[in-house]
Amino acid sequence: MRYLFTVLIPFLFAVQMAYAQPKTQSILFFGDSITAGYGIDENKAFPALIEQKIDSLGWNFEVRNGGLSGETSAGGLRRIDWMLQHKVDVFVLELGGNDGLRGIDLASTQQNLQQIIDKVEKTYPDATIVLAGMQVPPNLGTDYTREFKNIYPELAQSNDVALIPFLLQDVGAESDLMQADGLHPTVKGHRVMAETVWEALKPILQQRR
Repeated sequence: MRYLFTVLIPFLFAVQMAYAQPKTQSILFFGDSITAGYGIDENKAFPALIEQKIDSLGWNFEVRNGGLSGETSAGGLRRIDWMLQHKVDVFVLELGGNDGLRGIDLASTQQNLQQIIDKVEKTYPDATIVLAGMQVPPNLGTDYTREFKNIYPELAQSNDVALIPFLLQDVGAESDLMQADGLHPTVKGHRVMAETVWEALKPILQQRR
């Protein structure tokens, strides 16, 4: 009997602890050079800054940076299946900016983003999706600029997903927050973006805990 208790009690304790400990959830930031942190240390890019905020609160989430410089929506669609091999609980989609800079057909961009959303929802039905809106300069015409901007709220509404209206809000027009190329944020710019993303992401993570 003493042997039985010696074996059983540690086992029951281990089972209790396993159920008491919340499982780690995964956040995937899936995007282009903005997400990747082009031109700066990746540890200072906004996904890493979000991870720091999460860790400071002691929340059980891991952050994965799936940013790839130069990525288009079509490239993201080709890449998404590979990225989804790892469990995703929160999916932050930041793509389309390079499409706009290249003047790619808007219907194609919207369709690609929709298919990425569809793949995430099919693979992980319980995942929460956050769509990061982008905007493009007006050099391709006011119609293209306006319609490009509208892609994101339209997708967010039709798919019932969370929306960050403009990822570069309070950053894109500020020269001291952008690198010399005028396209990529500085370290300071990423700090501002992190606050914009955190405002949308924090309540989602609180609900998922």
